[in-house]
Amino acid sequence: MYNTKTRRKPENIMDKKYEKIALMIVPTGIGASIGGYAGDASTYAQKIAKHMPLIVNPNIVNAAVFSGITENMLYVEGWCIEQLLKGNIGLVPSENNKIGIIFDRAIPKNVLNVHLNTLNALKTVYGIDISGYEITEEPAGVKFFTTQNGISSGVLDNPETLLKAGKKLLDKGATALAVVCYFEEPPEDDYENGGGVDIVGGVEAVISHYLSKELLCPCVHAPAFEDITITDRLVNAKVSAEYITPTFLPCLLFGLKNAPLILCLKNNNHGNCITYKNIHSLCAPFNALGSSTVLDAVEKNIPVYAIKENSTVLNVNKYSINKQNVIIEADTYDDYIKTMKAEQTL
Repeated sequence: MYNTKTRRKPENIMDKKYEKIALMIVPTGIGASIGGYAGDASTYAQKIAKHMPLIVNPNIVNAAVFSGITENMLYVEGWCIEQLLKGNIGLVPSENNKIGIIFDRAIPKNVLNVHLNTLNALKTVYGIDISGYEITEEPAGVKFFTTQNGISSGVLDNPETLLKAGKKLLDKGATALAVVCYFEEPPEDDYENGGGVDIVGGVEAVISHYLSKELLCPCVHAPAFEDITITDRLVNAKVSAEYITPTFLPCLLFGLKNAPLILCLKNNNHGNCITYKNIHSLCAPFNALGSSTVLDAVEKNIPVYAIKENSTVLNVNKYSINKQNVIIEADTYDDYIKTMKAEQTL
């Protein structure tokens, strides 16, 4: 956020490129058949972004050492998307953000060294502006689990230590934050075979939501595990990006490099930034429609497309929320794109 923390001012940030912008969401930790794994929704997002600028939540494009982000996408954390649709914030397009990195005190030294080598490689090869890093004063205490309805979730014993480290980085000039917390090794499940739910995804969202809300800047999280060996087993293609590397930090930095900054609209006018009024349409998995983002879009008469080829462990469709007359079902993302293209030719 360009406020007293970052001391950045908007200059000609709104141009015709963002007069209409699409929004694609695939929540993490709900077993989405497309987007529930490791960047496996990227190619779908890229196809949409060829026709219109596109806001994506990080789960869509994050893929460990890879990223599906393109120049025509805006990388926006989930809490920020919620607030955008509520009309509480605007998005300020930005380039070459100064990225600060928070490392959990609990990360073992050898694992931390892998991450420090990684950030130095990204600075050297891609010129990403990493302003510095902070190690938390205390362990964050991450715990993750799956709820009775099969959704990934979790808690933090000490979120304040992350917040304190984040404030230090912002005070030193960072405008976006990557967060890496220590995670216990997850139990064996069907994830490596391209099934089930990403058990660590839910608590990752808890971490990024919390810091985004408290610090009002782009914040995204990746886990660090003690076991940094690389498997020689063949795994499903949808998760393969996570099995060839000991660190998931790169995708965060690729996304945050040009992530839009946050403008609080309570004391500002709605000009010169992207607001919900610029949203052309929203697409989401067909049975994951219970979020405030979807409901706020409906309330604001933003067309919502429920994509039937993308299913989740949830069972919240347009009939569940009694919006069958306003939410449009599309069989595939390609069908959604066809509708978009047809509108553009009118």
